[in-house]
Amino acid sequence: MSGVYVSYPFCAQKCSYCNFSSGVFSRELEREYLAALASELNNQEWPWSPDTVYIGGGTPSRIAPDDLAPILAVIPGRPWREATIEVAPGNVTPDRAAAWRRAGLNRVSLGVQSFVESELSRTGRKHTAEVVAREIGMLREAGIANINIDLIAGLPGQTEQSWRESLAWIEQLAPPHVSVYMFEIDEDSRLGQEVLLNGMRYGAPDVPSEDLTADMYGIALAELRRMGIQRYEISNFARPGFESIHNLKYWTLAPYRGFGSDAHSFDGAARAQNVELPREYVGRIRAGESPRFSSEPSKLHEDRFLVGLRLAQGIELEPEDWRQFEAPIRRFVDDGLLTRDGERLRLTDRGVLLSNDVIAEFIGA
Repeated sequence: MSGVYVSYPFCAQKCSYCNFSSGVFSRELEREYLAALASELNNQEWPWSPDTVYIGGGTPSRIAPDDLAPILAVIPGRPWREATIEVAPGNVTPDRAAAWRRAGLNRVSLGVQSFVESELSRTGRKHTAEVVAREIGMLREAGIANINIDLIAGLPGQTEQSWRESLAWIEQLAPPHVSVYMFEIDEDSRLGQEVLLNGMRYGAPDVPSEDLTADMYGIALAELRRMGIQRYEISNFARPGFESIHNLKYWTLAPYRGFGSDAHSFDGAARAQNVELPREYVGRIRAGESPRFSSEPSKLHEDRFLVGLRLAQGIELEPEDWRQFEAPIRRFVDDGLLTRDGERLRLTDRGVLLSNDVIAEFIGA
């Protein structure tokens, strides 16, 4: 079955670690964007009925329920097997949670990132652990028990002790799903840029070393496993039966259709992407033009390795794969980065930490 992704790139503030195509824009542009998004959805032909919906951002929990409900109403397939909205802590109220449930949403992904106030303040986040706990209670009271909590390893000032404090809150709040991302230093975030320039802003001098960040990921792996929350993808952990149905579509090469600025689509054979900037997206929709700016055939052979090796179950290789990649496979197995089980190849726990290097060997060959 296919999935639908809806992009809402608007935020109250731009977090220092964020490298997504999102930011702070005018309220006027937000209103224009909602109208353009509704137009794109209404003009979509639906030869298939999606079973998952994912509203990402940005901060889509900023959308007023009266504006969100009509957008969801035009997407067929309701009741969906899974319908997720990304939520910034501090945006949940009992009325809003109830409105999300009435609109068909049954899963919430909370962008917590850390439960330690000193770490949060340096990133621009304003919530506290107590706010998160209170809002999870509101969601559960509204009938939304399928909750994900995002954490980031490698934030400025983070230590092994403070990381364990965040993990202790996970145990206390008992969400069925947790995502653990390792902060990557690159020029697409303000914090990443500052680190690369040896600057002082955003706590850049206090970003943990790569080795410490990797150690924190390993601690999360062990602690979440102890809690019964197993890794099923490099950054995603779940109790049995609570794996994200929508996100699994990306990693198993199932089709999905994206709407909104910078939204991506995949039909099983080709990949497409909408224009990145919200203003350009609105302009194209108003002019009656397609919001897509790129479309190209998918390299399915490479994609199998690119996304398949991210999964804990790994990928099943064809005889030709074993012949073509015999040397790197043997090397990675000998180095303890890959493990072979019959015709299936998987990353080890150590291999996950070096996954970019491992997967690169199978791309572009």
